[in-house]
Amino acid sequence: MRLRPHLFVEHDRVLAERHPLASEDVHFSRALVAAVLEDLTRPGDRVLDPFAGYGTTLQVAEAMGRQAVGVELLPERCAAAAAAAPASLVLQGEARHLSLLVDGPFDLVLTSPPYMAEDDGPEDPLSGYNGASSYKKYLADLRDILAQCQDLLTPQGHVVVNVANIDSGAHFTPLAWDVGRLLSEVGRLTQDVFVCWDRSWHDLAGDYLLVARPQVARQQG
Repeated sequence: MRLRPHLFVEHDRVLAERHPLASEDVHFSRALVAAVLEDLTRPGDRVLDPFAGYGTTLQVAEAMGRQAVGVELLPERCAAAAAAAPASLVLQGEARHLSLLVDGPFDLVLTSPPYMAEDDGPEDPLSGYNGASSYKKYLADLRDILAQCQDLLTPQGHVVVNVANIDSGAHFTPLAWDVGRLLSEVGRLTQDVFVCWDRSWHDLAGDYLLVARPQVARQQG
């Protein structure tokens, strides 16, 4: 299974479907989720989102006949995700503790983690901006989370991360490329699919879906 090489997203459609409590930087699209599910899973497959947010992955997965599980740190977002996908399992907790919160295996892990730029302040996006971090620590923590995601996969499963480079005008952060490096360290990076917006979105530069497989797949050929 492979993901289609390009995906097109409409800015206004994402705005229209965004949860009313979501901040303006939330841009995870239902169309992206549907395309990934269509290309990389089958009905009945198990899907995990370790940064479930307002439940976009869970909602689309449920509608397409997949079994969805989400982990979300913030209680108000857990409530929103559970309302959006009532047949799915939503667990409150930190993605850093993912392997303690959920039981695998999963056929697909699909997520868009909270972003951090190199010139951002010390607030930690992985803990709901409640605590201090740095870009270096953020990447180290994200690497550990992605390693846990790989360990929760079936042998033929996929991890798909929606992530973008960030261009504030004053500074360029190669976040997508850094996350791609992390995925290649903990798994086997197999694709970078470009997300094509019909018009620009805030400070996003290149927007990608990065696809990785378990390391065991390499050993099995």
